[in-house]
Amino acid sequence: MNSMLLVAAIAIVVRSLAAARLDRWNIGAPVVMVLVGVAVGALNEDSIAAVLNTEAVQLAAEIILAVLLFVDATEVRGGRLWGGYPGLVARVLLIALPVSLALAALLGWLLFPDLPWPVLLLIAGITVPTDFAAAERLVRDRALSMRVRSVLNVEGGYNDGIVSPLFLFALILAGDESQQRSPLAALATVLPHAVKAVLAGVLLGTVLAWLLAKAHQAGWVTDQSARVAVLLAPLLTYTATVAIDGNGFVASFVCGVAFRYVHRLHKARRIKDHPGDRTEIRADALTRDLHLLEDVTTLLTMSMWFVVGIAAVLAFSIGVPWQVVLYCAAALTVIRLVPVLLSLLGSSLSGRERLLVGTLGPRGTTSIVFGLLAFNRLPEGEAADHILLITVVCVLGSVVLHGLGAKPATLLLTRTGKRG
Repeated sequence: MNSMLLVAAIAIVVRSLAAARLDRWNIGAPVVMVLVGVAVGALNEDSIAAVLNTEAVQLAAEIILAVLLFVDATEVRGGRLWGGYPGLVARVLLIALPVSLALAALLGWLLFPDLPWPVLLLIAGITVPTDFAAAERLVRDRALSMRVRSVLNVEGGYNDGIVSPLFLFALILAGDESQQRSPLAALATVLPHAVKAVLAGVLLGTVLAWLLAKAHQAGWVTDQSARVAVLLAPLLTYTATVAIDGNGFVASFVCGVAFRYVHRLHKARRIKDHPGDRTEIRADALTRDLHLLEDVTTLLTMSMWFVVGIAAVLAFSIGVPWQVVLYCAAALTVIRLVPVLLSLLGSSLSGRERLLVGTLGPRGTTSIVFGLLAFNRLPEGEAADHILLITVVCVLGSVVLHGLGAKPATLLLTRTGKRG
């Protein structure tokens, strides 16, 4: 275990020192960390399963997911909760996302008829949410229109938070040994937890943002102490909510939404009340307070890609059936593309822009953490093995398709649109 951590640390340092050069070659952190993880896994093949199934790894995955959900909720750009184009975002999140989940579960039933439907729902929850960790420069690519970048950014920020309650509900039904398995018992467990989570998230996010804004205004905080306070917000929210038997993941996401909204509201009021200090107040933007959290999140994300590389060795040693390959190929393409195109019919987006939104949907850290949680918490057997295989193949496929192939695909589609 120590040797794995040492190699991961060295790989992260080397990648960080060469980040600018590697980015120019379109070799992102996911590619580097997955390759290093594969190398380490190949040298420690006999101990991989034992390492992945430890309580420490499960707890780390839970904390990482809580942090990611908070960060995703706070990173949405556009000055509104749903970004600059809420109508388009609503179509993608409220129409395309549920249809994609249904199609993913249906395809799973066709390809894996022996798996129970809660496991199929789990697999859908793992493979459908998008995450730009595999291709984070896409949402900043000026070759894409502002509308496309805004929709992709908001969708990537919110879809994992929307899917997480469904994922946890399916996890209980699929056979988490610490929970009851009947649908009614699962609902009786999930709903009170979700209600507590929403209340805790709203309360903590609002209070923390209000306190931070007042502390800024009074001059009580330094730039560093503000960053530390924000870094601890998702951890505080997750642990406090779990302590009262609430859903820590939902609470972290809701806390991020509330925190962002209240923080921006106080900033707008300060600009209105002190127009002469407009420049200084703008320098005190939300992104400034989030810098440390974003850096730590990057580190956590890189560690998850390393874990994927290690898990890939175990997955391929088990053997990858053609059904898994076909399922993941469909999940990365048509299962996303078709619902997105249908949901955007009649919208203000052009045909090329709709195609870009449907095509550019990478899978990343959210899928990794969901898959790792399901693999750890389900009993050993066919269901856990399938979840591991599908998680690894789907994420690795996204690294190739959206990490290495996104830039050429974007250039091709944008040039085709200009010629047309």
